[in-house]
Order: sequence, then structure tokens, then C-alpha cells
Amino acid sequence: MNAATATLLTPLGPLALTGSDAGLSAVTFLNEAAELTAPAAVASCLRAAHEQLRAYFGRELRDFSLTYAPAYGTDFQRQVWQALAGIGYGRTASYLDVARQLNNPKSVRAVGAANGQNPLAIVWPCHRVVGADGSLTGYAGGMHRKKWLLEFEQPVRQGGLFG
Repeated sequence: MNAATATLLTPLGPLALTGSDAGLSAVTFLNEAAELTAPAAVASCLRAAHEQLRAYFGRELRDFSLTYAPAYGTDFQRQVWQALAGIGYGRTASYLDVARQLNNPKSVRAVGAANGQNPLAIVWPCHRVVGADGSLTGYAGGMHRKKWLLEFEQPVRQGGLFG
């Protein structure tokens, strides 16, 4: 099956979900009004992503369980994205924390660049990566969305990366 797209209206605006039978390949923020399309007639991964993201925004789900098939990414980028998935709900990590998790503490800038190329917003929680001093740093979806997501997860926020 070729790639298909569905949209989901969230408190942060519409999200485009892209995937195929191979898995979910992208979750991206749409900045303009979008025609909402239900995933009923498309790949099962889109139905699952749609349901799980709705549950996330409804505070019923903290951890995503989906099949992933990103359309791009170097081996290093994919390692960073997998590390993002290990940053628990309500937690934050610095770029250095992620680099250390990859046993490559000198790769902080490369981790930042890979984080900015994350194709699966929210699902691979790049919004949970902050500066070494805890400050908010860039976010491809916009700083207002990053701030909102971190505040949304605040009731259970705990310090530390993987603990």
C-alpha cells in the first residue's frame, strides 16, 4: 500500500499522520486549517496512531505502541530518535543526556540536529529535550507547542532522563 495521510485535530492544531502498511512514517504539525480526514479507510498504523494520539491528548495514554517506518534518517538519527522514545512521560532530558545515552557524549550538536529532524512529533518526544540548564530550546513545531506539551505533562513531571 502506498503512503496515506490522515489528520487529527488536537489542542495544538491539526496534525498530519502519514504511513503505510509498513508503519507510521510521520506526525507533523499543520499550521493552517486543514480538512480533517479520518483514518478509517487507510493503513491500520494510521488508525492506531490516530487512536493513541487522541488518548494521549485525553490524558489516557502516556506511552505509544506503534509500528514505525520513517521515510528517512541516517543510522545516527535513528539512534537518537529511539533514545527520544526512552524519555518517559513527564520527564525531560538535555541534549548531553541523550548523547551520553548513546555512549557518545561529544555528539551533543549532532543530537540536537537529529532531534530537529525527528519525523514523529509527540510520538518520539523531542519536545522533552531541553537545554543543559533546563531552558527551553528550539522545536520544529514551534516553541509555543513545546511549552504547551511540557506544561500538559507537568502534573507528573519528574526530573531526569531514563529514571
